[in-house]
Formats: sequence, C-alpha cells, structure tokens
Amino acid sequence: MSKFSGTKFQIKVWKYLKTIPKGKVKTYKQVAIGINRPKAARAVANACAKNPYAPKVPCHRVIRSDGKLGGFSSPGGTKTKKKLLLNEGFSL
Repeated sequence: MSKFSGTKFQIKVWKYLKTIPKGKVKTYKQVAIGINRPKAARAVANACAKNPYAPKVPCHRVIRSDGKLGGFSSPGGTKTKKKLLLNEGFSL
C-alpha cells in the first residue's frame, strides 16, 4: 500500500499513523504535533474518521487526550477499536 488516495493532509496523517507501534497509542494532539500541525487535533480526528485503509493504517491506535477511546468509523465502531487494541496487547 504505497499509494494513498486522499487530501495532502489526510495522507500526511495516515503515513504518520503507520509509525505508531502495535500495542501503543497516541492522542489526536500527539499526532497533530508529530506532523508539525500542533493545533490540528480535530483535523487529525477527521482524517482518522475518513481512513479507508484501516486497520492496515492503524487509526485505532489514536485516542482522546482524556484517555477515552474516541470514535471509530469502521464497522463495529468503538467496540471494534477496543478489540483491536486489546488484541495488540494494549491494556485499557
């Protein structure tokens, strides 16, 4: 999957998501900082919601700053997000 189809911003977010290791999570804000757009946490969340490459591009590894899971737009919603994280060894 070397070719992404999306906006420049979405592609930047999705490429960054691929750097988050299994069993680890980052917040939307941490991702925004990681792509040098520190005020773009909401835009990061929107890019995650529009990610057509899940779970290969692991948007499920991005959570809210308050430690809650946040949304998940893939089938099954947050139940699926929780299951994916647990399967990767992340304790909720």
